[in-house]
This record gives sequence, C-alpha cells and structure tokens, in this order.
Amino acid sequence: MSNLRGNLQSISLTDVVQLLNVNRKTGKLHVINGKHTGTLYVVNGDVVHADTPQSAGESAAFEVLEWDKGEFEFAAMKLRVPTSIRRTVQDLLMESARTSDSRRRFRAIFPNLHAVPWPALREPQLTNGLKLFPEDRKVLPFLDGFRDFSEIQAVSDMSEIAVFQACQTLKEAGRLQVVEPALTVSTTILKTGFFRKANHVELSKTVESIWKMMGPYRTEPIRNVRIIWPEGPVVEPVQFVDSDNDQALAVPKELMQAWNLPEGMYVSVRPAP
Repeated sequence: MSNLRGNLQSISLTDVVQLLNVNRKTGKLHVINGKHTGTLYVVNGDVVHADTPQSAGESAAFEVLEWDKGEFEFAAMKLRVPTSIRRTVQDLLMESARTSDSRRRFRAIFPNLHAVPWPALREPQLTNGLKLFPEDRKVLPFLDGFRDFSEIQAVSDMSEIAVFQACQTLKEAGRLQVVEPALTVSTTILKTGFFRKANHVELSKTVESIWKMMGPYRTEPIRNVRIIWPEGPVVEPVQFVDSDNDQALAVPKELMQAWNLPEGMYVSVRPAP
C-alpha cells in the first residue's frame, strides 16, 4: 500500500484514513473534489497536518474529511511538515463528525468564504451586552473590513466554527454587515510616461465608486488593492482613473514580468489596508 488511489463514491475518506492509521503509513493523501483540492499529511498513521488553498491545520482537515465526492491518491514518502494536528486519528474523525453539522449550518448563513465581515461599531459598543465566549473575542481584532472569512481564519489561527460563531453573534445583534467587494477584472499593461510612474496599479473610477458604496470603504480613501491570481495574492498601491474599460486592471510591465502574469488574464481584486 505504498500507493493507493480511488473514488470517494466507492470508499469514504474516513475509511481511507483509518486504513492508513492501522497500517502505520507515512505519506501524502491528496484529494480532489471538483475545483477543490486538499492534502492530509500522514506520519506513522497519524494525520499531523493538512492544507487546502484557503486554510491549514485542523480546519483544513475537517473541510477535506467532509468531502464525499471526488478522487484521492495516497503516495508513501518521507515528510517534513509542521505538526499542526496533535489529535489521534480517532479523535480527529470524531471531532470532524461533531462539527460537520455546525459547519453546514454556518455555511448556510455565510455561504461565501471570500465575503468580508465588517463590524458597524467599535468597541466597547460593538460587544456591549452580548454574550461572547473567549474564542469569539479572539476573532474580533481581525474583523477589519478588509480580510475575508478564510483569511481571518488563517491569520487568527482560529477554527472556521469559531470565526463563524463570533460573526453570527454580531450579525444577529445588527452590529455586523457582510460585504462582497471582490471584482473580476482582466489585466492590461499600464502605460507609463514622464508623469506616470510604474509604482502602482490602476482601476477605473467606476470601480472606486462601487466600493465607496460599501460600509468599510465609505469614509477613508482606498490606497491599496489585494490582487488574487493563480500564483497567490499580492497587495499593491492603486490609483483610480477615468477609463472606458471598467473591467480592466492596469499593471506595470515590470510587475507583469515579475509575476509571470500574461496580459488578459482574469484576476480578482478588492480593497486592502
């Protein structure tokens, strides 16, 4: 069983993990579920780490273990990965099952992990009179109106459930809004000259006006944007200009080359701090 592959409609991922545990295997268990991918890292039969493009650690493991469709492949190999999961396999599987219902419930309330939760009030008014658990309060400093749900989870080192629980409590109290500022635009080369230096990216003023209608960005100027493309996110200074193309992101040629980004590629952009 140095290599094992199959379809999740024929065998559950839980059974695969238990099989690897019984046989004390070490290697990578890679799972593909449509457009989603995830990897469980197994050392001597124990799942010690997991990652997806959006998260890592236990939260990533719980996400992957919920998948009941797709394909998997286990490749035996020596690993050098961080130990982000310290539960036994049985404990991990039990906790995954326990949180599955909560996860589905919260996903129905917050279906878009790339939406941005924004508190409409500041402390102490934000939490005054609300019953918040200590884990909920640890999430609050990361609700800045710029990070989306997946990023808050990653930087706060809190579980998806804890992030959603804190946001739900604030939302039910009318103290939190959820906005979706991400826009899809195509890249074009920024035309430079003596008065236009290549030290920023450019978007149309129409895009700026769309963002200015959203709570987090109404009062302060938007100085930076987060650009998400296949190689990962980057943050760059932005200027808003009169343009006939509201769906274009003008990028300096030097950055296009450094990022190996072809002209015309579609990327996602949203305001950044």
